[in-house]
Amino acid sequence: MPLIPEEPQIHESAQGPRATPANSRTAPTPRPVPGPRPAAPSRPGRPGPLRPSPPVQRAPRDMAPAKPAPSGPAAPAASQQTSTTPQIQLIPASAEGALDAAEEAVDLLLDSGRAPGDVLVITTGEQHPWATHELSFGEASYWAQHDARDDVFYADAAVVSRAASRPVVMVAVNGGSDATAADVLPLALGRAGALLIVCGDPEKINSVLGAGV
Repeated sequence: MPLIPEEPQIHESAQGPRATPANSRTAPTPRPVPGPRPAAPSRPGRPGPLRPSPPVQRAPRDMAPAKPAPSGPAAPAASQQTSTTPQIQLIPASAEGALDAAEEAVDLLLDSGRAPGDVLVITTGEQHPWATHELSFGEASYWAQHDARDDVFYADAAVVSRAASRPVVMVAVNGGSDATAADVLPLALGRAGALLIVCGDPEKINSVLGAGV
């Protein structure tokens, strides 16, 4: 079951033909036509396997000016969008396989066009190998990468309260006590802007939450 549909791409609309000046009139001095804008340089990533880049989205250039929207119902619609509850998805997995399931889910998200910096992965048991490696260089370097938001960030349940919100938050229930999972899941839900994915034993997760996910 796909976790998230591919995000639509917005293509540039073709430039229309310019009007040719009449023969009886003197043609105006031609103005330089701006060329295509250079693509934004990609941010340097850390050593490791390359992940696919998200599709570039551009707005059409020749769009007609937007008409003023009628006042009244527009404001309630905006407030409803900002108060949308994140979607919750459960991926069944054992404690030993929860981290592998989370890695597969991350790959699917990136393949569908989700930016790496949109994803936060939290572990309840053993730390992710990336977090262990980066913490060996010190916490300052580790959290600097969190603040840069250039790539997927992996955090332990003990420090999740320090992590900032991201559109997608993933929890790998790969061990730890029920109390740890009970503390982490509400925090993860509060930091998920659009989607919360939980990888683990469904019975354990449901018992911790007190209801079906």
